[in-house]
Amino acid sequence: MHYAELAKARAELIGPGGTFEIVEAEILGNRIRTYKNAPPSIREFWLSTVAFADRPYLIYQDESLTYAETHQRVNAIAAWLMARGVAPGDRVAIAMRNYPEWMQIYWACVSIGVAAVGMNAWWTPEEMAYALDDSRPKVLFLDGERLARFRERPELAGTMTLVGVRTDGADAAVVPFADVIAHGGAMPDVKVDPDDDACIFYTSGTTGFPKGAQLTHRGCVANLFNMLYGTAAQALAVERATGVAPPADPPIPVTLLTTPLFHVTANNCGAYLTTAAGGALVHMYRWDAGDALKLIERHRVSSMSGVPIMSRELITHPDFATTDTSSLLALSGGGAQVPPDLVLKIDEQVATARPTTGYGMTETCGIITSVSGDFFVDRPDSAGPAMPVYEAKCVDDDGNTVPTGEVGELWVRGAAVIKGYINKPEATASTITDGWLHTGDIARMDEDGFIYIVDRKKDMVLRGGENVYCAEVEAVIYRHAAVAECCVFGVADERLGEEVGVAVVLRDGENLSDDDLRAHCASIAAKHKVPRYVWFMDQPLPRNASGKFLRRELRDQLSRELESA
Repeated sequence: MHYAELAKARAELIGPGGTFEIVEAEILGNRIRTYKNAPPSIREFWLSTVAFADRPYLIYQDESLTYAETHQRVNAIAAWLMARGVAPGDRVAIAMRNYPEWMQIYWACVSIGVAAVGMNAWWTPEEMAYALDDSRPKVLFLDGERLARFRERPELAGTMTLVGVRTDGADAAVVPFADVIAHGGAMPDVKVDPDDDACIFYTSGTTGFPKGAQLTHRGCVANLFNMLYGTAAQALAVERATGVAPPADPPIPVTLLTTPLFHVTANNCGAYLTTAAGGALVHMYRWDAGDALKLIERHRVSSMSGVPIMSRELITHPDFATTDTSSLLALSGGGAQVPPDLVLKIDEQVATARPTTGYGMTETCGIITSVSGDFFVDRPDSAGPAMPVYEAKCVDDDGNTVPTGEVGELWVRGAAVIKGYINKPEATASTITDGWLHTGDIARMDEDGFIYIVDRKKDMVLRGGENVYCAEVEAVIYRHAAVAECCVFGVADERLGEEVGVAVVLRDGENLSDDDLRAHCASIAAKHKVPRYVWFMDQPLPRNASGKFLRRELRDQLSRELESA
């Protein structure tokens, strides 16, 4: 393999005068790596895309908007927000499916220094209430489904302005989105600082409540440069090793968005990268492999970004062999580790597409590593090398760097690390030390700098790309009066990677069924947090000497029982 060429290409691209030159700067009190040539904020990046005026940009069902039409709408939204008294530093929340309006609202907010709050579309009314109280947005854009949930908690409205997107028969208290667009106007002239909050994206919480991560403009732009750099470095290495140059005039990308825009996988990675190239974003109402195949053929989709199971369902679908997928150049997996067998199956079964992945998290505004093509096929169990904007190391429990090849918790420091969590200084302090982000993932690095994720340090279930913290689900279950103690853990699942499982001990004299417990959880928490597997135990749950549940022991024991059943 071409690892010597890759190392040389990476060094050239980030060196003095390189396209992706890395410099150090004082950022939020720490000396941090950053890209010298990156735009100072997302505003400049978005405004630069006006050059793609006549190209199609946002596609949904039979609707299509060009870049020029989208800019017109984004300008109108930004002007309307400021006319309503929304100022730089304020927050605006978005609660909806992946409709084309999502990106329009997002670009409008970040272009005027307003933080876009991504509301998880699966949240229950109670979860919505928590996030709205936590983030205090001045305006809430929401679709019909989210509006119905919002109305279950009328006290939430407060002084917020509500804007209905694709809502039928909304009441007079809700401003129709059409009225916002009809406002018109030019993009307001606003100065945006690189370290201002660009968006607040929520992660599952270790204490029962989600945490609002502060993604900065610098961090989001650095993530875009990370993705561009990763592609450029690998392409340059392969060209030098094989003598085969990439096409001089590559096709304009068309990306199928399959995961929610309130996460970095779709928003900061899928949408940003395609937008930077003047490509089109094809939206789906919900994931369905058969529908995805039709969209790939109809719109000549060149890349699909989603959690790994989506690629697996695509290539194993009965219609795959009879669908024209010749436009596909890349099938991406993010939000969860791509199983090695899937890497090889994509490479073998999709004639034109290469497998690609990026490992990252909300707390890094997107990717930490990336790998694709020949390098991914050669090391399918790897997540790839860290992007050059990061210092990366694996450490022991005392924070000491472990030798190459040994496992430890992965820590990274660089421009794409979040500022912190809103209203949670203790969580911020325990997660970020002197600029170093503690990822919570146990990893090792090889001699070429490739990173391998081997386990998780945090008690977390990774279900279909969604992080579900065990403590969060336990907090919900403990709210049932019949529960004496419970312990939540991940159960291996072929389709979603993991499902939520729980061992429960009931109070003396109490009775509770699996379905009753699930109904209780579903009334409080989003459906992906509801346990699929429930074990009622007749003995106290095992604990260690300090009184903590032996979570892994329980998981292993009960999973074995499940397999043998």
